[in-house]
Amino acid sequence: MNHPTPPAAVSCQELTKTYGTGEAQVHALRSVTAGFAAGEFTAIMGPSGSGKSTLMHLLAGLDTPTSGSVCIEGNQLTGLNDKQLTKLRRDRLGFIFQSFNLVPTLTARENIELPLRLAGSKVDAGEIDRLASRLGIFERLAHLPHELSGGQQQRVAVARALISQPAVVFADEPTGALDLRTGRELLQSMQQAAHERNQTIIMVTHDPAAAAFADRTLILVDGQIAHDLRGANYEQIAAVMAEVGA
Repeated sequence: MNHPTPPAAVSCQELTKTYGTGEAQVHALRSVTAGFAAGEFTAIMGPSGSGKSTLMHLLAGLDTPTSGSVCIEGNQLTGLNDKQLTKLRRDRLGFIFQSFNLVPTLTARENIELPLRLAGSKVDAGEIDRLASRLGIFERLAHLPHELSGGQQQRVAVARALISQPAVVFADEPTGALDLRTGRELLQSMQQAAHERNQTIIMVTHDPAAAAFADRTLILVDGQIAHDLRGANYEQIAAVMAEVGA
């Protein structure tokens, strides 16, 4: 008996993004169609200028496509006004940026609590403690960002993104500022969020070693999906990246 395929948590149809006009026009993304399942960890890779960051920004509703559509949990982003889009991002999406974006005057704990407080949700101190312990920052929760190392700041940013248990987490080069061991721990936490909490993780990275932690790797070339790899290891991903000139 065939079981129906569950609907994608995030999907896009014929997604296109162009900048400029006439001879100066640049096609950042060309008619990309893709789906991202609940509980799936996907890495997006590609050479510089391939459109990987553009794709993530469009999927997250941080930018508007020239044409095509994006759907998150059944919500067509093009049909939402600014207030509805802000609410969707606040309540259902999490973001991990390479630049951390921590509030400098708040402690690590207060930074992690921030999405819950903005949403008017209950702050579960025990859950924050458990998440911080898993990420190795429990002993640093009372410290301000400037008192933390780069790796510790990044892990606070990750905890902030995961604490509200968003349906979808977008991560832009999340291991870029981390040493090898800390980066591996972070990627394992993202794996755990996908597989144990059924969260959809979409990560842009240039690092085949980071992508090897994902269930699936999409490789973009010239604004289009050139490869869709599932269960690929470091060597396989690195070989394909070399093939496409990255």
